[in-house]
Amino acid sequence: MPLLIIFILVPMAELAVLIKVGSAIGVLWTLALIFLTAIIGVHLLRQQGLATLMKANERMQQGALPAQELAEGFLLALAGALLLTPGFLTDAFGFSLLMPGVRGTMAQSIMKRFKPQVMNPFEQPGGQQGGQGSPFQQRTGSDDRRGGDVIEGDYKRED
Repeated sequence: MPLLIIFILVPMAELAVLIKVGSAIGVLWTLALIFLTAIIGVHLLRQQGLATLMKANERMQQGALPAQELAEGFLLALAGALLLTPGFLTDAFGFSLLMPGVRGTMAQSIMKRFKPQVMNPFEQPGGQQGGQGSPFQQRTGSDDRRGGDVIEGDYKRED
């Protein structure tokens, strides 16, 4: 439902702003301004995108996961879509996403929101480490198995 409201309210607000600006400075100047913001936005987007790509590549070469850079890349793609959408409100939001400080803060909040919940497979429900089924416990025989799925099969190498 909130997405539907966004798709209805944002275009209505954009139309209202375009009508106000068009009546104040004229239709041709308004169209020229929209075109100019799109060109400047694409140019800035290219620069910021390449810088983010280089940072991500550097992090991967260091063996680290470029999570921050991936989130910023997503926000840059969103900025590009907003800058190419005709309108002053979407351009303002798109340009704000091109600012590294704003984009970095938003990327961190995205990463916190979508951070996977990693569970320790050796932790018991009470939060205790080890216990029955722990790989650190000495196994005594086949009767100590936990009831898991066993998949048997054959394979044939084809060269």
